Amino acid sequence: MAMTSNVAGHKTLAVVLGATATGKTGVGIRLAQAFGSEIVSSDSRQIYREMSIGTAKPTAEELAAVPHHFIDTRSVSEDYSAGRYEEDALRLLGELFAKHDLLFLVGGSGLYIDAVCDGMDPLPAVDEGLRRRLTERFRGDGLAPLLVELEKYDPAYYRQVDRENPHRVIRALEVCLQTGRPYSSLRRGEGKQRPFDILKIGIRMPRETLYRRIDDRVDGMVAEGLEREARALYPLRDCNALQTVGYREFFEYFDGKITRDKAIELIKRNSRRYAKRQQTWFGRDDRIEWFDGGEGCAESIEKYLRKFV
Repeated sequence: MAMTSNVAGHKTLAVVLGATATGKTGVGIRLAQAFGSEIVSSDSRQIYREMSIGTAKPTAEELAAVPHHFIDTRSVSEDYSAGRYEEDALRLLGELFAKHDLLFLVGGSGLYIDAVCDGMDPLPAVDEGLRRRLTERFRGDGLAPLLVELEKYDPAYYRQVDRENPHRVIRALEVCLQTGRPYSSLRRGEGKQRPFDILKIGIRMPRETLYRRIDDRVDGMVAEGLEREARALYPLRDCNALQTVGYREFFEYFDGKITRDKAIELIKRNSRRYAKRQQTWFGRDDRIEWFDGGEGCAESIEKYLRKFV
C-alpha cells in the first residue's frame, strides 16, 4: 500500500515525485490549489538562488500561484547536505502543519525525499587526509579508477550515483573506506517515525516521450540564456552545487575542451541519464503509487488523494 501511516492523526504529507521533465511542478501546483495547501520543494538544486534556468525552477507566475518553500533559499557557495535539509524541512513542516492538514513535497531529488520520509543515518565526519588523497587521485587519473573502486565496495550506490560528479563519488568512496561498510547501507536505515502520514505519488512517462521532453526542455533552457547563467557561475565552478548537469558541460566549453554544440548535446545526454538514475532510485520503493503523466494526471491524483484526506 502506498500510504505509510506513522501516527494516529490527520496530518498528511503527499510526496509528488518522478524523473526530471515529467511535469511535477505543474501537477504539484494544481494539487496544492485544489486542496488550499502549500508546496515544500525537494529539489536539491532549485534551493540555490544563483541557479534558475539550468534547474528548471518554477516561474514567477508559478511561485505566485501557491506558497513555495526551499526555492532560492541558499547560495551555491554554501555547503548544504541532505542531513541539514532533513532538519530544516521537518522544522518547516511542523510549522506548516499547524495551518494545514495536507502538505505537498514536490521534487525529484531522491536523497532529499528519503531524508524527509525516512531520515538520514549519521555519516562519519570528513577525514581530510583521506579526502585529499582521493581528490589527488581524481586530479591525476580522472574519475574512472575511483568509480571502479566504488563499484567494488558499494555496487548498489554505484548504480545510482551520478558517475560524472566527482564530489558525490569521492564522498561515497571515502565513507566506504572509513567505515568498511557500503555507503548505501548507511543512508538507508530502518526509517524514523514521523508525526504525519506519508503518501508517495509518482509521475511516469514512456521513455520515448520523456526523452523528447528532456531534449525540448534543454533547447528551451539554451534559448532562455543557460549559457549566460553558466558563465556568470564559472568562477564558482568548484562548488559542489555546480557539479550539475547543464552547468558542468558549459564549463568544459568555456575551458575550450569541447565545442558549444557538443556541450548542448552532452547536456541532453546527461539529462537523459540522470532521468534513468532517478527511475532506478524510485523503482526500489514499493510505497509509491504511480500515475501516467500528461493530460488528466493532476485530476487522477486529486481523486486518489481524496480517498485519504
